[in-house]
Amino acid sequence: MKTHILQLMIFIIVLFWSAYRPHDYPTWCLEVFPAIMGVAILTYTYSRFRFSNLMYWVVLIHAIILLVGGHYTYAEEPVFNYLRGVFDWSRNNYDKLGHFFQGFSPAIVASELLWCLQIVRRRGWVVFLSGCICMAISAIYELFEWLVAEISNQQAVTFLGTQGDVWDTQQDMLWCLIGCSIMLAYLYCSKQHLQQAATEKSGHQNK
Repeated sequence: MKTHILQLMIFIIVLFWSAYRPHDYPTWCLEVFPAIMGVAILTYTYSRFRFSNLMYWVVLIHAIILLVGGHYTYAEEPVFNYLRGVFDWSRNNYDKLGHFFQGFSPAIVASELLWCLQIVRRRGWVVFLSGCICMAISAIYELFEWLVAEISNQQAVTFLGTQGDVWDTQQDMLWCLIGCSIMLAYLYCSKQHLQQAATEKSGHQNK
């Protein structure tokens, strides 16, 4: 409980920092909305469904990545601008980190939900269906970015963050696939994690 309160406090502190004089507020709202919505849902359902401690840390890291991206924009994040010069990248690749976690984070959320709610009882099916959910989320997000660009008459360049790369959408989905694959490989090989998550949930419900 104390750990989860600490995690929530860290999120709130970073959120206030992110909201202080960002690159521009319309882009900031679009970028940080998923983080705020995700944390709000986890907070609202906390008393009814308890995820593993690992899941909460993964989601917190993902949320911080979104908040940092919202503050600077993904094309201007300073650490990756520095790395761009060091490794001679043609663009700022901070958005690839975000899309990696777009798969890495939902993979553990979906897996624990499917397993702990006993929707699926075979780890192989948990892995497969969780991967499908992650890629569906990635596809929906790319469609959302396209819709925002259409509504704003193609003035959403900062939000899209393509940086002139015609294959940006495909690369984003690839990084999502890499992220979810790594997490799902861990969950599949770790015979204890899902079972421990189910035991912790059962123990919480019996209190």
